[in-house]
Amino acid sequence: MEAREIKVNSESDYSSIVQSPSFQQLLSEKKKFIIPITIFFFCFYFALPILTSYSTVLNHKFIGSITWAWVFAFLQFVMTWVLCMLYSKKAARFDKLANTVIQEGRNN
Repeated sequence: MEAREIKVNSESDYSSIVQSPSFQQLLSEKKKFIIPITIFFFCFYFALPILTSYSTVLNHKFIGSITWAWVFAFLQFVMTWVLCMLYSKKAARFDKLANTVIQEGRNN
């Protein structure tokens, strides 16, 4: 009997949390950040194999015998690190919003 009461209470708590304005704000802010960054990442990531397979754009010399393909490949590493740093900084904001949601859930 106790297990059912706990289960029912947690389900109703979950429903109230999901419908709360602070939870909706958290989801909205995460979507506004994660979706564009993900689209950018995939476009930048798949551009190298597509451009090297179907065009000769990246075959031109950059400096000496280094071609633009090598520069683009190196920039993918840089892009990954930059996106990780951006997400780490943005995650602090997400954590604050998540803590607000948790506190509101405990108060209800």
